[in-house]
Amino acid sequence: MVLDALAAIVLAVGAGGNLAAGAWSLPPWLPAWLGWTIMLASVFPLLLRRRWPFPSYVASLVLTAAAVPIGGPVLGIAVVAAGCALYAYVVARGTRITRTAFATGLIGLAVLAFVLPNPSTATTVNFGSSALIVGFALGVAVHGRRQYAAAERENHARQAVSAERLRIAREMHDVVAHSMSLIAVKAAVGNHVALEQPDQARDALRVIEDTSRETLAELRRMLGVLRDGTGVPALAPAPTLEDLRALAERAQQAGALDVVLVVDGLTELPGGVGQSVYRIVQEALTNVVKHAGASTCRIHVTGGDGEVRIEVLDDGRGGKAEPGHGLIGMRERVAVYDGEFSAAPGETGFRVFARLPYEAPVVAR
Repeated sequence: MVLDALAAIVLAVGAGGNLAAGAWSLPPWLPAWLGWTIMLASVFPLLLRRRWPFPSYVASLVLTAAAVPIGGPVLGIAVVAAGCALYAYVVARGTRITRTAFATGLIGLAVLAFVLPNPSTATTVNFGSSALIVGFALGVAVHGRRQYAAAERENHARQAVSAERLRIAREMHDVVAHSMSLIAVKAAVGNHVALEQPDQARDALRVIEDTSRETLAELRRMLGVLRDGTGVPALAPAPTLEDLRALAERAQQAGALDVVLVVDGLTELPGGVGQSVYRIVQEALTNVVKHAGASTCRIHVTGGDGEVRIEVLDDGRGGKAEPGHGLIGMRERVAVYDGEFSAAPGETGFRVFARLPYEAPVVAR
């Protein structure tokens, strides 16, 4: 609006100054007051074109028709205002609707230039059509750029929503699948020994209770993220090596297998990589408990040289891995860090391997 007002003032002062200084004069047959009125009225479409683009364009064409017999700066102001109003109309509505208005303006201007007496028919046609063509072309370019930018924003929004849905689905699967697997295994153990070995049954119920509470806490945290109107997730503490050890202990208690956790070259899990390391180990342990029928599972987590390596190896049945959500989730977590992942039968049992590169923190000296 400020630029439009400045443009209107500059055009009005420039044309009015030329007229007042005698550099250009109105036709003898035209009353001076009418010439001044048409000239000053021609700048108003510039002021109104953003709020009412189409009415401003129509008004500018009417004023252009009135200015054709006058010519000079009066016609110049009118056609410039028409071009600016057409530009705003095209930007607001696009080319499909505004083509007719553009063509009508060109044809009408040409007809008026040849029908009405005016100082120069060629100047009227050339200058008027140039103003309309430039206004239309610029409007098409700006409208197209805005449509492209809107499409890009929508595409980015869809991608962000899709990525968030995948992330939540992956977290839900990792939490629920692992916990329910432990609960199911321990419930089966408790049911089997309830009468003959009540102490083991109570131990199984204790594991089920602890696992259920931890799972409910994680589910509440994730549901809080989904319900949060701000879209800002509540930050959970980053997993630590102690969390990994606790995870191994729970799997050992639930699965009646010997779980050995070996950590080399790490005193803590690095940054955001720790979450992925924890979830990969968790899902691998879940698969061992559910499918492997193993008696021993060895977890080896190695850090150093800006990367973390994870190997989970059991002595179970092995066999071909089914492409379920768990393996897909582990592969996606590794892909985020442009790492390496494999899940296949080993020499004995089944082997899951993951390598996650990360940037080592810079130590200030």
